[in-house]
Amino acid sequence: MELRQLEYFVAVAEEQNFTRAAERVHISQSGVSAQIRRLEHELGAELFDRSARTATLTVAGKAALGPARAALAAAEALGQAVGEVTDLIRGRLTVGMVIGCTVTPLFDALAAFHRAHPGVEISLLEDNSDRLVEEVRTGTVDLALIGTATATPEGLDALTIISERLVVAVPDGHPLAKRQRVSLRDLTAHPIVCMPPGTGLRAVFDRACAAQGIHPAIALQAGSADAIAGLAARGLGVAVLSESMAADHRDRLTARTIDDIETPALLALVWRSTPDPALRELLVHSRKAFG
Repeated sequence: MELRQLEYFVAVAEEQNFTRAAERVHISQSGVSAQIRRLEHELGAELFDRSARTATLTVAGKAALGPARAALAAAEALGQAVGEVTDLIRGRLTVGMVIGCTVTPLFDALAAFHRAHPGVEISLLEDNSDRLVEEVRTGTVDLALIGTATATPEGLDALTIISERLVVAVPDGHPLAKRQRVSLRDLTAHPIVCMPPGTGLRAVFDRACAAQGIHPAIALQAGSADAIAGLAARGLGVAVLSESMAADHRDRLTARTIDDIETPALLALVWRSTPDPALRELLVHSRKAFG
């Protein structure tokens, strides 16, 4: 019995598909199938019911899944333990990033970490902030850059990167561009273009509206600041953005701070407390990059 056979078995069990599992472990489907057949022969039982389109675990497969995961975790822990005393860190890290947020210091941190610890495999994925928080809580994601309305999501550690007020951004000829002060009620008299639910900026905006009993007309939603600014510049609504997001579009939009939304929109790194040496080192590089 080989660790790679256990890895392929767990991949098929989780993906419920031999093709997707093969893509995940970066070998051919025939290679995955052959190794699992060898594992089944050694164990004396079929692990998957192959009669349907999905690969479903048999009773024997369900019994084997937990010990297989434990064996793989033990092997990874062994490598990390040896790596720590030899100054060579190994393993895998999954980093999450909120959709539509290109923050170059995060890329700088990943690059510096990769140069220092090439034995760690890094995966990067995008999702909305709410889902990333849950994925960090469950351990699917190790570290995530999220937009949030609260400094530290419950049960997680956090490092605030940016804290900014919300602004309304409109073309120069718009009535709000002529005002020096803009309230939430002034803003909600117009169609609004903003981030979708599940993002930190939208959470701040929705909470402020709810606190005043305001029900805004959300005309359009987009996951990136560039898209929101582009829609507002074409007169399709007034954009709700953070200060730095709006500053990137000052050539075509005028920004005004929304006076009565005092809660800032935050950009933060979040993670679970863990003894994982790879994550500890990535956090060191992240703190340096965001300085």
